[in-house]
Amino acid sequence: MADFAGAWRTGKTERSARISFATPELLWKVLTAKRWELLKALCGAGPVSIREAARRVDRDVKAVHGDVTALLSAGVLDRAEGGGIVFPYEAVKVEFLLQAA
Repeated sequence: MADFAGAWRTGKTERSARISFATPELLWKVLTAKRWELLKALCGAGPVSIREAARRVDRDVKAVHGDVTALLSAGVLDRAEGGGIVFPYEAVKVEFLLQAA
């Protein structure tokens, strides 16, 4: 099993969320290198349009739209009020366990 855990603040309270994947391979299928780059560009940025997200990572809008759709489906990104997207976490930790059979 692999976990993607995020933390965010609401006022003085820190909250967290955990998204679990059945295998590390599935985690890396969802969090590709390009999608990870996109998340880094969105971290702390607040709500942005897909076009703005594409500009920040210097990629084609259509390709970024596909990545955003996958990350929304996985629960990693949220839709913002007004139609943009938002990466709601201040910090992220990715964990997976590798042990002998």
